Amino acid sequence: CWRCASNKRWRENPWLRSPMLEPADTERIAIEDTQLWLTRAVVGLNLCPFAKAVMAKGQVRYVVTELTEPEQVLILLQTEMQALVDADPETLDTTLLIAPYLLPDFLDFNEFLFDCESVLQDLDLEGVLQIADFHPGYQFAGTAPDDVENRTNQSPYPTLHLLREDSVTRAVDAFPDAALIYERNTALLQDIGVAGWQALGIRARLYA
Repeated sequence: CWRCASNKRWRENPWLRSPMLEPADTERIAIEDTQLWLTRAVVGLNLCPFAKAVMAKGQVRYVVTELTEPEQVLILLQTEMQALVDADPETLDTTLLIAPYLLPDFLDFNEFLFDCESVLQDLDLEGVLQIADFHPGYQFAGTAPDDVENRTNQSPYPTLHLLREDSVTRAVDAFPDAALIYERNTALLQDIGVAGWQALGIRARLYA
């Protein structure tokens, strides 16, 4: 039950909001850093062939929260899921919920995703929306933490990506080799290496 998230034992969170930042500054910096990552890595390296179009059309909603408690983020997630469903798809196609101070340990974040899926089920939105996830410490199964292929899903900040199932289906139909994206991305990142990734200048200034 996602409403029981407060009863779980999460690891200590060292990501503390800077007292020097106003909420508006946190929002601006988080969105700027995320957009830079999207522009230079996700779109720039073509890690996701479906991302360029929605960004070019301005159909992405960016939501930033300073919440640190998973159960509070789940309530916000519920609100954002409903808002996306209610919106005109021509105006809003996808939402990025960015939570800079949520669950710094990727294993905790990964477990948290089960609660996110429970919210989706409770709203009866399975088959309507999907949840993708990104995290600074993202690690694919069977990889070492520093393996460069993990970078494909390493965003500046913990992020929940809400997608419309209809949009995903259309994108996959238009890109018949979608199943090969992971292999292609892995090969690309191994080719450019850590130095090539660092040269992109992706940043997470809220942690500086």
